[in-house]
Amino acid sequence: MAGRLPLEHLLPERQPYYVGSWVYVFGVITIAALVWTIASGVVLAFFGPQWWHVSSVGRFFNSLHFWSVQLFFIFMVLHLWGQYFAAGWRDGRAPTWMIGAVIFLVSIVAGFTGYVSQQNFDSQWIAINAKDAVNATGAGSLFNILNFGQMYGLHVMLIPVAVTVLVVLHVVQIRMRGVVRPIEHGKPRS
Repeated sequence: MAGRLPLEHLLPERQPYYVGSWVYVFGVITIAALVWTIASGVVLAFFGPQWWHVSSVGRFFNSLHFWSVQLFFIFMVLHLWGQYFAAGWRDGRAPTWMIGAVIFLVSIVAGFTGYVSQQNFDSQWIAINAKDAVNATGAGSLFNILNFGQMYGLHVMLIPVAVTVLVVLHVVQIRMRGVVRPIEHGKPRS
């Protein structure tokens, strides 16, 4: 891997002209929203699960976490759509595309565990109604979504590490293979 990804290419000084288009910028904005999500989540986890209900600063960080998650999902979906319609898996970039799809799926699980970890009536309603759906998939034998400690632990410890590792792997794949070129008009698509 070191031969295919020299350290001087990890953060290149120059990029192709097409990297400045919105389709490519959505990925960078998604990472920025992820950084805000993790930073606000660390503050929330540090002060404990009750803090955001009783403190105005806690409510601020809870809102910051909520809205950074919303931006994360909005820009991730825009990035996925853009890369889908640009056929981002072309020219040997299928592993990069598949890692991005896995990041999306793991992020949905992170969002679900976050919703059921809010400790309010909304989270109780979501957990009770989703219990049967989770049991129908067979995951109910592994996870009890009505158990706050289990969902909070997954949301705070396991899933953020998984998302972060996958995002780093995704960025390394992009650095190794380069950014996919836009589809040129008049050329057959493969």
